[in-house]
Amino acid sequence: MTIPEAIIIAIVEGITEFLPVSSTGHMIITQSILGIPSDDFVKAFTVNIQFGAILSVIVLYWKRFFQTWDFYFRLFVACLPLIIAYLLEKQIDNMLESVMTVAVALLLGGILLIFVDRWFERPDNEKTQLTYKKALIIGFFQIISVIPGVSRSAATIVGGMTQKLSRKAAAEFSFFLAVPTMFAASALKLVGNYKIITSDNISLLIIGNIVSFVVAIIAIKSFIAFLTRYGFKWFGYYRIAVGLAIIILLLAGKSLTIL
Repeated sequence: MTIPEAIIIAIVEGITEFLPVSSTGHMIITQSILGIPSDDFVKAFTVNIQFGAILSVIVLYWKRFFQTWDFYFRLFVACLPLIIAYLLEKQIDNMLESVMTVAVALLLGGILLIFVDRWFERPDNEKTQLTYKKALIIGFFQIISVIPGVSRSAATIVGGMTQKLSRKAAAEFSFFLAVPTMFAASALKLVGNYKIITSDNISLLIIGNIVSFVVAIIAIKSFIAFLTRYGFKWFGYYRIAVGLAIIILLLAGKSLTIL
């Protein structure tokens, strides 16, 4: 992986991490288009640059993130279902190499997003108490996002809306939940692959995290304003268009597989 390639993937991560369009899916597609071999370092890179995105949430929501212990307990409860994802790590790694999996997940998720506002329509200024039970349910929705192309953001926001949270409140809790979730995923991947991090490639990780941090800050601010005003349907249309385009290319014999 070259520095320009690392920057491009980091930009994709920063833009898509908190949007309901699947950052992992877009990075897999980007990697395929650029022809980047899917070795152990590249897999670790696409996970570890989430550190930059994590930092963007903490910076933007500094006062709200450092709250009472009760707030952290709710995040902890929402993270408990991640144990299931950890047990499925090998299966997840296999799916990370399938562009078709990403395409189908983007398509089906897009169809869902077109209708989700009608199903769970609630005023954005309405406040609903986030109980431990609701936090746990949102955590189980997050497990669905282990499938590349589903989107952790989409799964948790929809999960929040099923628990009668407004779009904005569900999106912000999704941001907060991303911090421990992505930190754990990044840390585990880094510890499990520390031998492949060398003096030759550590600069790529540093650059990737800086780029994803800056881009994620811009993306979060834009997303909240757009979501509050327009809802999910345009993200749904985008996912359907991308998913169909990839499926058509694959069926036409175009090689989009990870090398």
